[in-house]
Amino acid sequence: MLYYIMPYHITKYSYDQAKKLNVEIKPSSNKNKKIDVFKNDKKIASIGSIQNFDYPTYIQKKGLEYANIRRKLYKLRHKKDLNGKNGKWASAILW
Repeated sequence: MLYYIMPYHITKYSYDQAKKLNVEIKPSSNKNKKIDVFKNDKKIASIGSIQNFDYPTYIQKKGLEYANIRRKLYKLRHKKDLNGKNGKWASAILW
């Protein structure tokens, strides 16, 4: 089964989150990820599966109430991943 993955556009929400964390974000050079995270011009993580929605995308597509439910479920599901660098950045920037 073949399907087309739409290119990901980084949202204002993610840029704002990155600014709070004192990191820079850019579209990922990894075709399977959404965002590359940089600190002092050094890439420190590639985050967000291109195949899955994130908090700002859910807000745009399904509304804030639904997005808040998905955020809560994401945080519960990925609780163990938050200690790893990619999980920490994904949670902070995309959720």
